[in-house]
Amino acid sequence: MLVSSQPDLAFAGEAANGREGVSLVRDARPDVVLMDIRMPVMDGIASTSAIIEAAEQENFSAPRIIVLTTFDLDEAAARAIRVGASGFVLKDAEPEFLLAAIRTVHAGSAVIAAGATRELFQYFSAAEPEKRKPESFGSLTAREREIFLLAARGLSNSEIASSEYLSEATVKTHISRILGKLGLRDRVQLVVFAFEHGLTSWESS
Repeated sequence: MLVSSQPDLAFAGEAANGREGVSLVRDARPDVVLMDIRMPVMDGIASTSAIIEAAEQENFSAPRIIVLTTFDLDEAAARAIRVGASGFVLKDAEPEFLLAAIRTVHAGSAVIAAGATRELFQYFSAAEPEKRKPESFGSLTAREREIFLLAARGLSNSEIASSEYLSEATVKTHISRILGKLGLRDRVQLVVFAFEHGLTSWESS
């Protein structure tokens, strides 16, 4: 009812469990999926992973996936982001926030439940005691590394543009190239990638 009440949104369907959710995505090809973490038959993490894999194998655009969770941060939500979710929101979030989250991820950005960002990235940072500089990071140009580090610290495109004396369009282009070279879906995965590999403390040169 909430989604259908919006003139710019359309409701694509509902699934009773994770396996049905994967089938629904294959059939309906929605732009955005609201994924419950805890479901019967197949949980939200496995379903998220299966949807991303199906999109790659069957050559269709994977939907942006928003995980719905009960707590500001739990390991399940963090694991869902690892496998391809574009963020998470609380189940008791205000309707306006949920609608904004749908529009935000559809536009290519990511959403994180309010107050959970620091804890989320600390989780990923602590999860990898031995961090190695990934080979893919070496494919970035010096300028791309600079922008990567700024984005990893949570700066917006406009803030990066102001800091680096670039246009927002140029920053957006750089971010797209960075995501492509690193095999990442969006900015939240960029930040997770940076923390997992200890890149936030490295120099860009």
